[in-house]
Amino acid sequence: MSTAVPTLNIQELDSDTERFVEALGKAYMQFGFCGITGHGIPPSLIKESYRQVQTFFDLPLADKQKYHIPGVGGARGYTALGIETARDSQHPDLKEFWHVGLELDGDAPHQSLYPNVWPTEVPGFEPALKQLYAELKGLGERVLQALALFLQLDRDYFADKVNYGNSILRPIHYPPVPGDTGGSIRAGQHEDINLITLLIGASDAGLEILRPDGSWLPITTQGDTIVVNIGDMLQRLSNHVLPSTTHRVVNPVGDGATRSRYSLPFFMHPNPDFEIRTLTTCVSEDRPDLYPLPITANDYLLERLAEIGLLK
Repeated sequence: MSTAVPTLNIQELDSDTERFVEALGKAYMQFGFCGITGHGIPPSLIKESYRQVQTFFDLPLADKQKYHIPGVGGARGYTALGIETARDSQHPDLKEFWHVGLELDGDAPHQSLYPNVWPTEVPGFEPALKQLYAELKGLGERVLQALALFLQLDRDYFADKVNYGNSILRPIHYPPVPGDTGGSIRAGQHEDINLITLLIGASDAGLEILRPDGSWLPITTQGDTIVVNIGDMLQRLSNHVLPSTTHRVVNPVGDGATRSRYSLPFFMHPNPDFEIRTLTTCVSEDRPDLYPLPITANDYLLERLAEIGLLK
């Protein structure tokens, strides 16, 4: 068994489809995580996005709090330090974040799709994050094409199931860590809620995934690699053929504790009214249906947001 999460070139989805799909599925069945290269997202855009994000998080708290929107579970705008708590944890995460959602033309097709807000203090924030959102959404759609083939579905199975999904780009700031955190870490162990997560920022130490033997495997990347992992919605849809792996972001030690950490995860969600019903291709005599009762993506999301403290 490999002890390193594989890295694959997404260009091979078209040039060597069968091999790529097999390798991707194998990576996810073993780790729930895979590194993706060849995505074509400009390094200059990533660099500019980080610059704008850092500029925003450097603002005084009072300025950032102007963009907190009560009652939407942090779906858009700013969420302050110490609000989100990993499921089953008693200690809030040491992070603050911002949520960018889908830019809509016309009326929202579902009431859970809110308009974005943008910080007027940082004029470059909106254009950079809008472009990055579009790039990551496009990459996510390609990964889902490969996963559909792996699950013995049509390549475009997910296309009309994520076209107005409540997908979120979440710039995160993990502030320097004080000596005594009261049991909190930067991100407590958790599984993601959505279909897949695309993470820019795994080049900084801290991200770890839980292995079957109970040990933790650090995940860092090189170059332009984007880490993509399976979320709970896809685990449920696939009847656990594709596992949603527990992961966390641990506190740094030494000089690292004096520095901030930033990351840019993109959480890809299905359309809010999509019914998460176990795929028939993932049910057999040896793998009975673990979820005989379906649930809509929005209802599932609301349940989970309440569990992590974003909805009261």
